[in-house]
Amino acid sequence: MLTSSDKEAVTARVAALEARTGVQVVTAVVDKADHYPELPWKAFALAASLAGLVVVTLDLMRPDWTGEYVAFAHVLPVLGAAGASALAAILFPAYARVFLRPERRDQRARHYAHALFLDHDLCATRTRRAVLLLVARFERKVELVADRGLHDDVHADDWRSVVAATTSALSRGGCAAALFAGLDRLEKVLTERGLRPHGPIDELPDEPLEAARA
Repeated sequence: MLTSSDKEAVTARVAALEARTGVQVVTAVVDKADHYPELPWKAFALAASLAGLVVVTLDLMRPDWTGEYVAFAHVLPVLGAAGASALAAILFPAYARVFLRPERRDQRARHYAHALFLDHDLCATRTRRAVLLLVARFERKVELVADRGLHDDVHADDWRSVVAATTSALSRGGCAAALFAGLDRLEKVLTERGLRPHGPIDELPDEPLEAARA
């Protein structure tokens, strides 16, 4: 997650962006966009299948290898490997992501971003020109939600370029670096599209939102 110095730096960067463009920007970092209870079970099933295949192969190649402890020798490797795999999926995010379908990952991250946008009333600004930039750590995903007041001024390709810049930085470093890269690209996009301050420029908190889990 973000350190105290990271939060202060992101807060200052958001304030500067808002002062130059008049667009209300909220950043957020979430540990996980969903709980994904199926991932340890998928890891368990895969390891059990592979271990079972190994046991059967050994049995065919060396029928005498199990000796008198045949049941013990067949069951223990399968359950041991399956249990270790399930535990690894709980303890190590990179391993758990192997079992997360891209479609589900994208859908849950997108849903979380839109829910966060509504839960924090980001659509309540006077000009309806608010942007949420979300980094989901477990999913390694970036989502951007823009209010309808920006739909006529900023193109879909512009938003995608902000997400791409943030995602690229996330793949190389941490969440703070990703947010800074996204905010830099976002300011460039907004200024190129002629967005300027008109009226209140501090309707939403500048501090990044954080959540440990969905």
